[in-house]
Amino acid sequence: MTPTDERSDAIRAGESLGGDVELRGRTVLVTGGAGFIGSHLSARLAVDNDVRVLDDFSTGDRDAVPETATVIEGDVSDPAVVERAMTGVDTVFHLAAVVSVEESVSEPTRSHRVNVDGTLAVLEAARDAAARVVLASSAAVYGNPSSLPVTVDEPMTPRSPYGADKVAADTYARAYEASYGVPIVALRYFNAYGPGQRGPYSGVVEAFLERAEAGQPLVIHGDGEQTRDFVHVSDVVRANLAAATTEHTGTSYNVGTGESASVSELADIVADAFGSDAGIRHEPARPGDVRHSRAATERARTELGFEARVSLRQGITDLIGRRESEGRGGTVAESAVAGGGSTNGEDA
Repeated sequence: MTPTDERSDAIRAGESLGGDVELRGRTVLVTGGAGFIGSHLSARLAVDNDVRVLDDFSTGDRDAVPETATVIEGDVSDPAVVERAMTGVDTVFHLAAVVSVEESVSEPTRSHRVNVDGTLAVLEAARDAAARVVLASSAAVYGNPSSLPVTVDEPMTPRSPYGADKVAADTYARAYEASYGVPIVALRYFNAYGPGQRGPYSGVVEAFLERAEAGQPLVIHGDGEQTRDFVHVSDVVRANLAAATTEHTGTSYNVGTGESASVSELADIVADAFGSDAGIRHEPARPGDVRHSRAATERARTELGFEARVSLRQGITDLIGRRESEGRGGTVAESAVAGGGSTNGEDA
């Protein structure tokens, strides 16, 4: 199964209940459109729209980009590149980012350049093009929230350079609507997962699946009691489409399920589904990881008309079924270990 096929299947699964917002006849730009969420979104949009994908392919997959999309290879922090990509665009979905908390800790300057300077380049180009901006923000902006579920009014107290980058991007976006009338919607993704999420920054779900399939112990950073709100990529795509059409702009929304599971509970679900008895190995907690995370979803439900549909157990079952049908297996990279991961899932 090719990456594009995986995204098409996820689209059909997400559409099966009907009632979704759709975009038709628009010219849209997806920054980071070769990444995990960006490629799923691009595939959905390509059905009825003229899609452009801006990506530097540092982590993105060329094969995941829809064949009908126009590909612009370049750096999102380069204003000239972004301006060229934005010409004639109605809506830009800005997902290009350095998404690894660990990488932001080790290379904060690069993380800032891509995540903050890149966002400013997109906002400026959108201002000139009179385009709407749907921004991929993150639950990492909250840090360790004071209470759960966390609402969008929770103070932003990030624990990592990545989270600080997202605070800046989220705040700049809302300021651009207030100052210049650029219509924006910021979506604060919780832990996104789903088909096609591979590579060193693939997140805890994919990391567990790879190791369980290979019969290796599931590796948890920390005690495993850290909790996350896991949201399926098909639901994240639906939230983006709703954000592209809502009248409620100039604000931020959580994109999650409103339910949480501990990393240890996730490990048990994966091990049970695979029938694995390889056990669990604990390693030291990673710097910058938050302790608990769960989205308050009422605002997204009432103003965007968005509510997640795919439960964690349903999503895991689907992913395992895909892997079995593909006959995947083999060596698991040492990077496939988990502590809960970034509270985001977009990919540059």
